[in-house]
Order: sequence, then C-alpha cells, then structure tokens
Amino acid sequence: MVLLVSRIAYIQIVRHDHFTTLSQDNRVKILPVAPTRGLIYSRDGVLLAENQPSYNLELIPERINNLDRTIERLGQIVAIDQNDVDRFYDTLKRIRRFERVPLRLNLTDAEVARFAVRRHEFPGADVSARLKREYPLGELTSHVIGYVGRIDKNDQKRIDLANYSGTSHIGKTGVERSYEDQLHGKVGYEQVEVNAAGRVLRVLDRTPPVSGKNVRLTLDISLQRAAQEALSGRRGSIVAIDPRNGEVLAMVSNPGYDANLFVDGIRPAIYNALRDSPDRPLFNRALMGQYPPGSTLKPFVGLAGLEYDVRVPDTDTWCPGWFSLPNSSHRYRCWKKHGHGQMNLNEAIAQSCDVYFYSLANDLGIERMHEFLERFGFNKKSGIEIGPESDGNVPSRQWKKRVYGQPWYPGETVIAGIGQGAMLATPMQLASATAILANHGKVVTPHLLEETYDPVSGEVIKDYEPKESRIELTEPADWGRIEQAMRDVVHGDRGTARRIGQGADYEIAGKTGTAQVIGIAQGEEYDEETVLERHRDHALFVAYAPVEEPRLAVAIIVENGGSGSGTAAPMARAIFDHALMKTDD
Repeated sequence: MVLLVSRIAYIQIVRHDHFTTLSQDNRVKILPVAPTRGLIYSRDGVLLAENQPSYNLELIPERINNLDRTIERLGQIVAIDQNDVDRFYDTLKRIRRFERVPLRLNLTDAEVARFAVRRHEFPGADVSARLKREYPLGELTSHVIGYVGRIDKNDQKRIDLANYSGTSHIGKTGVERSYEDQLHGKVGYEQVEVNAAGRVLRVLDRTPPVSGKNVRLTLDISLQRAAQEALSGRRGSIVAIDPRNGEVLAMVSNPGYDANLFVDGIRPAIYNALRDSPDRPLFNRALMGQYPPGSTLKPFVGLAGLEYDVRVPDTDTWCPGWFSLPNSSHRYRCWKKHGHGQMNLNEAIAQSCDVYFYSLANDLGIERMHEFLERFGFNKKSGIEIGPESDGNVPSRQWKKRVYGQPWYPGETVIAGIGQGAMLATPMQLASATAILANHGKVVTPHLLEETYDPVSGEVIKDYEPKESRIELTEPADWGRIEQAMRDVVHGDRGTARRIGQGADYEIAGKTGTAQVIGIAQGEEYDEETVLERHRDHALFVAYAPVEEPRLAVAIIVENGGSGSGTAAPMARAIFDHALMKTDD
C-alpha cells in the first residue's frame, strides 16, 4: 500500500503537469512548411529577387477569447496601426480560425525582445521568423521582375490551395507571376505535438518542403542600367533585343517604382500617390504603352511597296512640301516645309520624306498595309512571357466599322503611311519588328527566360528554346534595299540621324520618328516653345547594329521628347556603344 500510494502521489503531484499535458491538453497537428521561394538572377549573375529573414507577429484566432482586446494590448508593446488591423481582419475572413494570421509584419529586434518578455500574457500570439521577398535593384527592374504580394481571393482561384498551405505570398506581376510555378516550390509538412497554449513541444514526423527553382533571365543589368541612364529621367521606354535568338537584354519603362513597397501591402497613401501621379510610374510603357510609331514605320511601308510592286527602288516621287488627294484641296504637309524635291525609296527613308510615303500609302491602300504590317507582329502581342501586353493597332476598314461604326476615308490611309492616325505600336512590338528587319525575315519571339535550375544541385530544369518562323518576300533582295536605306539614315550625308554615326567603329541601320501628340490645324505651324511640355511630339528611334552581323536591335520612345533625331537617336548610340564596345577586364 505504501508503494502504491507513493506511486499515485508521484504521478498526481510530481508529474502532474507532464501527464495532464499528454492526456488532455496536447494535440497532434499537421502543420504545413512553406517552401523557400526560388531566386531570380540576370544573365550576368546579378541577384534581382532574393529572400531576407524577417519577424512577424502572428495570432491564432481560435486560441484567443477577445481578439480586439488582445490586439489593443499588443499595441502597447509593438507598433500596430489601423492598416495592420484592417489587413488582419481581411485575412481572417479567408482562412480557418486555427491557422496563423499575421497582425504586424517586419518587427524590429527591439519589438521582438519586448514581446518575448511578455509572451506568457498572450496565449495564441507568437513571433515567427519568415523569409521576406526583397528586390535589391528597386526601380531599375520593377516592370520586368514585378513583385509578390499577399495571397487574396483572386489568387486562390488560380492555385492549388493544398500546395500553398503555409505560403502567404504569390507572384502578382512580371516575372514573379509568369514563373510562379517554378519559383514557388512544393509545400512540406510537420506532424507536431502542441500544448494547450499552442506551443510546439516536439516534432513527431517531417516531410521537408521542396524549394522553388532559381530563374536566370536574359536581362543584361549593365545594359539595363545604361538604358535607364540614357533616358535621363524622361518618361519613355527602351527595349533592346538580340535579333539572333530573341533574348530581351534590356526593357526599361521610366519612371518605375520600388517593388519592395508592395511585398507586405503598400500603404494607401503611397499607393494613391503612385496611382495618381501624372508620370504614371505603375504603367509598363514597354508592353502596355501604345504610341503612334511615326516615321519609324516607313521602312516597313516601303518594303510593302516593293513587295506589292507599287514602287520600284528607283522610282521618283516629287515632294513640294505637301501632298493632296485627287479632287481635294486639303494638304498633308511634309516635315520639310519647302519639300525634298525628287525622292526615290532610299532617299525617302534616309531623309524621312513624308510626301513620298503619303503617296505610297495611298497607292497601297489600307488593306494591303494592314496585312503586310501584321506579318511583322504589329496589331498583336509580341508573345513575350510576362504581361499584360497591349496589341497596338493597325487600322483597317473592318476595324473602323467594328469600333466606330463608320466608313474608312482615303485621308486616313494617307496619314497611316507615316505611322500617324489610328496606327499604334508598343515599344516591344517596334523592337521585335526591327529585329525581323535585322534578320532579313527571320522571326524570333522575344523572351526573358534563359533557364531555370535547381538551387541545390545546379541541374538545369528548363532551358528556353527560341520559337522561330520566317517572312518570305517575292524578291529577297528587297531586305538589303531597306537595310541600305536605314544605314543611310545614320551614315548617309543627308540622313536624319547622321550625327550619331560620326566616329562610330561599327555601322548602324536605323530610322528616326516623331509622333504628334496634338493635331495641328491646316495652315498652322508647330512651335515647340509655345506648346505645353506634355503636348509636345514623342521622339522615336529604331535601329540595329552592327549592320553586317546584327547583335542588338533597339526601340526607343521618349514621351514629349521632340524630335527622334535630336532626342531618341543619341540614346541609341549610347546603348550601342555600351553593348558593342565592351572590353574584358
């Protein structure tokens, strides 16, 4: 009896807490273990998206009797504002009450220490260490890389909820969204024993998560930075493509934004300032910006004239400084007030004679122009893997009838011939089409992915293979004729961009462009000094180099930049010098 009583006393008194926990208060739970998100690198090994440790204050609602009171008391220890509270309750609506809900993100070391001292006062509350997404280059790559954000209702419709158990963030835009499946990885699980307060006592079993794959992009950060510096704070976009394989080496939309602001939920005041800014930093001009291509379209229209036998290379058109349709007194003006005189195709492209292309467009007709330009990727998305992306617009009779319910007028064909009117293109479309000219008809879909690979073994999981097709011309020599004309734009005695060709150790084939933002009435003249800055012409330039073996095709659009020759073309020269004149250290 003494032994029996002694054993009972030992179990009931000495080991009371242990056995009470085992028999009543302990629970065995299956907890998801979120995988580590894959990293994103540039082609030159620069880290573009990484994971940094951070500490979050999290609550388990089912273990807290009074959430409002608990949050109020926690606010005396760590800084909690109304945005944190609103986000907490919004998240609480979408999950089960036994799951952890973040209340305050990115605690400081001091806040973690203050909470640790008083943790026993807050059952159901704990600080967890997590990895936070960070973008070291900020604004430089914001429109390419995009950002991750907290999973919302719309995200839940497109993911495997089981695989995202324990994961709080998902790719929202850019590369982060397009390659979400590769970057995310596979969730793991832990079977744990917890006490009544929810504290984990021990791990019973564990299935480790599979980390996401690392992604290497074709982006050249050195060239990306050179392109952004070339824009010098102006609004606009620069896209640079390797015409040999479609690799996008630079894609700048300026201004950009700091993607880090969005990771844990951007403050409303900051978001409103970005959204309402007249400079539109959240707008990806490279893919979404639709601009009149202006005279950069002339090489393509000229090629159409050769293909449809509407013009032969040496046929002259007289330019008196204006063009009129038969039986019409309306004059479509050339940029050169007193005209260019006799112009053949080469001279018309090199000197950018508007009258030549007014006449050519009128002879071609809008339907043939529409069909031919679509071959070069105008009027449709480029196919690049990130988005969203605009289609641009190549007008036609059917298009105007469908959109406006109106007939097509001959004057609209005339102005379409110089890339104005309803003609619209994105910087990506212009760069891709210019790459086709550089390739003499070979079409390579632009892309940003170079490879994905396992972060542990280094094994390449996916290596991108370019998608190729070809544009065939009736007379293949016409490719060379257009190339020579574009070369003369830069290196000819009277080319519109001849200044940027001076002193170059390589040859450039290019085309300047200027696109009107506001209409100029008949008989009036455009005076840049008297026009509001945001009403001034857009400056454009497309080019590739070296002419003999093209390695880079670029498209530049500077909003309200004035002339293509004076503003956009020098930017191209700086980019070509940077890319083609590199020396190995």
